[in-house]
Amino acid sequence: MAQAAFAPEPAPQAPEPTSESTEPSFDVLRWHDEPWTAQLALDLLPETSGPKVEVLSGSVIVTPRAGYDHQNVELDLAYLLKRAARRAGLWLYHEVNIVAGDDLFIPDIAVLDAPGGGRTTMTIDHAVLLGEIVSPGNRRKDVIDRAREYAAAGVPFFLRVDLRNRVPSMALFELAEGEYRPVAAAAAGSTFQMRQPFAFSVDPADLLDEEAPEQDDGLPERDEPGERVREQGAPEGEAPHQVNGEV
Repeated sequence: MAQAAFAPEPAPQAPEPTSESTEPSFDVLRWHDEPWTAQLALDLLPETSGPKVEVLSGSVIVTPRAGYDHQNVELDLAYLLKRAARRAGLWLYHEVNIVAGDDLFIPDIAVLDAPGGGRTTMTIDHAVLLGEIVSPGNRRKDVIDRAREYAAAGVPFFLRVDLRNRVPSMALFELAEGEYRPVAAAAAGSTFQMRQPFAFSVDPADLLDEEAPEQDDGLPERDEPGERVREQGAPEGEAPHQVNGEV
């Protein structure tokens, strides 16, 4: 999915409020003209279950919700990984706040060495494994940038899931001498198996739903404007409903 970095728009007539005097609002993105930090974003921006709001190198990065394949794989993989992680004494979450200095990451998958119950953020030193599901519009970020950033922060393992052409593949990387090196990989139809940081195996194909039908919106099929269409459920042979350019 495409991501947007918000450029500041200074507004001298509007004094910059503090987190104590202002309710969190995305309006602050329009006038805040200082470099952003993770703490500023947490103080000034509202919590959201919609787009991801991250901070990298002083900029706020807003990423819209990913597509259905991404969401489906993320939920199913998190569910399966969570059970395996708990058996190893680790805690798994998806799309949670991970703070690394002044940066704020929201990885698709986060395996931590401590529970995050009651917390809004966890520092990246608690991360044992961070995972990203590659989105079509964010390939560079998910494949290159995040791996480099997580490696620089010392995260021991990086997991990448790629859904290119709806043929899912998975790869696990281990940090060695400051860089990630592949230790396990598999594509749909074979078994992805890892032993560290905990034992887990899955066929990547099992994580992806079947493809959606061409039309599944509960509405009658639409012909060209002004032509006749048949209402769903109309008995065979019954005269179709006449419309004037709309269903």
